[in-house]
Amino acid sequence: MFKAILAVTIFCSAASWVVAAEPLLITGVDAVVHNSVVTYQEVDLSVAPFVQELQRRYQGKPEAYQEKLTEILNDNLQQMISQQIILHEYERAGYKIPDSIIDQAVEERIRDKFGNDRAAFTKEMQAQGLTFEKFRQRVREQIIINAMQHNFVFEASIISPHKIEVYYAAHQADYQLDDRVKLRMIVLNKPVTDDSGQTKRMADEILAKIKAGTPFVEMASAYSQGSQASQGGDLDWQERKILRKDLADAAFSLKPGECSKVLELTDTEGRPGYYILLVEAQDPAHVKPLKEVRAEIEKNIAIDDRNRLQKEWVDKLRKKTYVRLF
Repeated sequence: MFKAILAVTIFCSAASWVVAAEPLLITGVDAVVHNSVVTYQEVDLSVAPFVQELQRRYQGKPEAYQEKLTEILNDNLQQMISQQIILHEYERAGYKIPDSIIDQAVEERIRDKFGNDRAAFTKEMQAQGLTFEKFRQRVREQIIINAMQHNFVFEASIISPHKIEVYYAAHQADYQLDDRVKLRMIVLNKPVTDDSGQTKRMADEILAKIKAGTPFVEMASAYSQGSQASQGGDLDWQERKILRKDLADAAFSLKPGECSKVLELTDTEGRPGYYILLVEAQDPAHVKPLKEVRAEIEKNIAIDDRNRLQKEWVDKLRKKTYVRLF
């Protein structure tokens, strides 16, 4: 049974496997699991993809940034320890994966990312400080972890309607929608050479034609320089918190079917221009109804249940595995 599930898991996980950089020097040990170590460098490298986003989100809030970074570091350390525990259980139980399966998986990963360019693969490995043997070892370990999880972490029972309703009630904030409007927009960029007000006069003429009965979509398609001109200036539904404040203030002051005056504004890069807005519909802030999010909730509950069952399984393995934190 293990071999059968293993074969399925190998190919299911092939596309999602990502090579992480190997630390060149081991200057500190974060944890020991049986006879394997987790180094500080490995944990640091695991959070590298998140650092830039954290710095942006917590700009000017160093304490909050450090707190969140520490939380992610701790989570990743625990995840690495869990992986080493699973690998140790695999070795202890005496399971064996044929070398041919590992070699096939390695070749698939190289082919998926580099095609037939072995030189590019070698260059990438050198840049990350990886040898081919280490690369192959990581492929092998990921296959083992995926197969062990698939084999020993069983799916939870059917999710009942009551459980969905309880989850929905407890996560109302996750399904809260802000005020939003269905918006169309005409944009005329003002050239730096326009000292005579030519662009403004054109915007006024466009607005006059719209008020005289020419469809907004037609005028937007013909004259707008915005990114959605070919769609008649259609920006679809826009939440207040997503729109720039100047556009949000103008859009949310309009009634459905109402067109704005010509607005002289600057874009996100500070370039001047003239804007005409049309609000086609409004949708006040509300919580998404359960029927719209039921499938999403079922998926979230299934993920939570599987994570819980996996944690229970790893915790049992941990009781019979030597683990030391530093």
